[in-house]
Amino acid sequence: MPRKLHNALTPVSVRNAGPGRHADGGGLYLRVQDGGARSWLYRSTAGGKARDIGLGPAAGAGAIALADARAMARELSAQAAKGEALEGKRTKARKAAAQGQAEALTRRTFRDVAEAFIDRKEGGWRNDKHRQQWRNTLATYVYPIIGEVPVSLIGTDHVLKVLEPIWNDKPETASRVRGRIENVLSAAKVQGMRSGENPALWRGHLDHILPKPGKLSRGHHAALAYGELPTFMADLRAREAVAARALEFAILTAARTGEVIGATWAEIDLAAAVWTIPANRMKAGKEHSVPLSPRAVAVLEAVQCHNTKGRADAPLFPASDGEGLSGMAMAMLIRRMHKSEQAEGRTGWIDRKEGGRLITSHGFRSTFRDWAGEQSAFPREVIEHALAHQLPDKAEASYARATLLPRRVKLMDAWAEYCARPAAAGGTVTPIRQAEAV
Repeated sequence: MPRKLHNALTPVSVRNAGPGRHADGGGLYLRVQDGGARSWLYRSTAGGKARDIGLGPAAGAGAIALADARAMARELSAQAAKGEALEGKRTKARKAAAQGQAEALTRRTFRDVAEAFIDRKEGGWRNDKHRQQWRNTLATYVYPIIGEVPVSLIGTDHVLKVLEPIWNDKPETASRVRGRIENVLSAAKVQGMRSGENPALWRGHLDHILPKPGKLSRGHHAALAYGELPTFMADLRAREAVAARALEFAILTAARTGEVIGATWAEIDLAAAVWTIPANRMKAGKEHSVPLSPRAVAVLEAVQCHNTKGRADAPLFPASDGEGLSGMAMAMLIRRMHKSEQAEGRTGWIDRKEGGRLITSHGFRSTFRDWAGEQSAFPREVIEHALAHQLPDKAEASYARATLLPRRVKLMDAWAEYCARPAAAGGTVTPIRQAEAV
């Protein structure tokens, strides 16, 4: 019986061996080619079939020493004894490269993937306006929230954080934004950047959470009659939840829901009593300054305790996780207040002009507009500018931005005083047109 080889090679023989295969034992071979190139092989036999696995060079750059080659052979022998699949250096390198490429793809952010998607698709879009709308809506509503999140990690919570602040206030825009997120995530899945269901899918997914777009009001939002407002405000002030302070602040400033829940302390100047909303958060795309009444300032002072680290980028009205409130927080609060009223035998907080529909947070802008137009002497342009509405006449709009802030201070103070009237007086409105609003 022939003697079994064991460590037959030496460092000298590795350097000097001629062309051919030279066994070392334990399945390890030195292969020398006619040109002098030297490499290590491990021969494995399974099911009667021999298989050679390359281990790497035995000479030159990156050469594997004899002792290291033997260690690699022993490791492969142990794997074979366990029935494990054997992989050579090149196979491992290919798999490692493929894995690295896959990991790099999954680390790509939503912003990167979305911009690449637009670059590929925009050539087939109808016009420049459509292209610009894609970029603008993502830059305004999506990137600030999930733009830097790896596309592989985006889930339903991320999508809702984008949509909820605008779903009721801007239904058409919100619906388009949802569809665009869905398209980007679908493209990412096709390219191997993510797996699983699309969290922006409407049918069978988000339709179980959000109201149907077709049922969202595109014009009038159900609003409370201003005669009932003092009673509502008394109930609201008695509630301690952060959502209650957010809704009170929204009412006192006549601001949109999304503007309030997206507000940060960087936008607030308490000393000057002014809230400056940047252009990228405004519907009209223009910066808007909101005078803060003493009560609005008091609301902010009451919630300052939640910003324990004094961060300028912290939300004014944080949820329990420290992030901004959900867009549904105010709606759910109104619903609870409505049910409490009904439990006391009253009709609840409804829009009596809209068939008894439950009022909305956005509807308080209509409440403010009706009160200001019917019960105050403030000019139309002052009221419209307080609502951040664009005036049709450009010269008038320019004049409004430059001169109306002092008059809007008086308007918002008068509105806050009306909101603070005793609840018992809520049903009787005393006109204040005799007060000069200049």
